Amino acid sequence: MKKANQPLISIIIPCKEIDKYTEECIRYCLELDYPNYEIIVLPDYEPKKILRNVKIIPTGPITPGAKRNIGITNSSGEICAFIDSDAYPPKDWLKNAIKYLINDKVVAVGGPGITPPKDNLMQKASGYVYAAASFPSSLIGRFKVEKARESDDIHSCNFIAYRKVIEEVGGWNEKYWPGEDTLLCLAIKRHGYKLLEAPDVIVYHHRKPLFKKHLKQVKQFALHRGLFAKKYKGNSLKIPYAIPSLITLTLFGGLLLSLLVRSRILYLLYMTILSIYLLTTLLASIAETKERKLIPLVWLGVILTHITYGTFFIIGLLKKDLER
Repeated sequence: MKKANQPLISIIIPCKEIDKYTEECIRYCLELDYPNYEIIVLPDYEPKKILRNVKIIPTGPITPGAKRNIGITNSSGEICAFIDSDAYPPKDWLKNAIKYLINDKVVAVGGPGITPPKDNLMQKASGYVYAAASFPSSLIGRFKVEKARESDDIHSCNFIAYRKVIEEVGGWNEKYWPGEDTLLCLAIKRHGYKLLEAPDVIVYHHRKPLFKKHLKQVKQFALHRGLFAKKYKGNSLKIPYAIPSLITLTLFGGLLLSLLVRSRILYLLYMTILSIYLLTTLLASIAETKERKLIPLVWLGVILTHITYGTFFIIGLLKKDLER
C-alpha cells in the first residue's frame, strides 16, 4: 500500500441533523492545519442551512455504521477520518495521526476522547466517571493515553484508517449501534493488520450528563459488549469487561448471603470486601477528578456505572441478539 506523506483524507461525520454540536464539529474541522482533506456530513435529511466547503449527503434515518459506509462510498480520500457529530478536533488532529499511518504496519489510529473544557459540571462529572470507572480496564485508552500503544478496539468518535483496509474487511457493521467500532476493529485485527492508540491523536467529545443519560449510555455499551463477548469473542471476550459483573454479583450476592446466613465471619468478610471496593473507587475518583467539588458525584457515578454495566453485561450475555 503506497503511503504518501500528505494523502487526501476524507473526514466523515454521521449525524441525525445539523445541530449545534454538528456545526461546532464542522467549524473545527474547517480549521485543521492539514493541507489535503475533504469533509463529508451525513444527516438524516437535507439541512435548511447551506454549508460551504462541506459535502452533505442525506441518508434517511439509518444507523451510524450505515452512514459511515455511505460516506466511504462517496469519499475521494486514501484515508478516512471518522469523528462523531458531538465531538470536535484540535487543529493538529490529522497532522498528528498521519505520522503514525505512514508506518507500514499501522493501518488505523485513534486516541482519547477528552471532555471539552466548556462542558457543564454534570457532563464533566460523566467524563471523570468514565476515566475512574474504567481503571484498570483496557477501555482506559478511550479517555486518556499516556503513550502510543497497539490496540484492538478504537472508538468510532476518533477513528482514522486506510480506506482500502476498511473496504477489504467489509466496512462498518450496519446492524449494531453502539459496538460497530468494536466489530470493525475485530475484523481488521483478524486480517492481520495493526491498530494504534496515540496520546496526541485526540478529539474533544461532549459527554452525556450524570446520572440518567450517562447510565443509559452505559447500559447500551454493556448490553452490546455482553452479546459480542458471546457471539463474536475476540476483543470483547476479556476479563476486564466481566469485572463490573463480578463486582455487582459480589456486592448484592454478598449482602444477601450475609443477611440469610447469620455468620459473624461471613459478615466481616463481606464488610471487608465492601470497604476495599469503596476505598478503591474513592481513590480512583479523587485521582481523576480535577474539580474537587465533583468528587462525591463522581464517586457515586463510578459505583452506579459499575453496577449498571455489570448488570447489563450479564443480560447481554443471555440475549440471543439485539435490535441495534
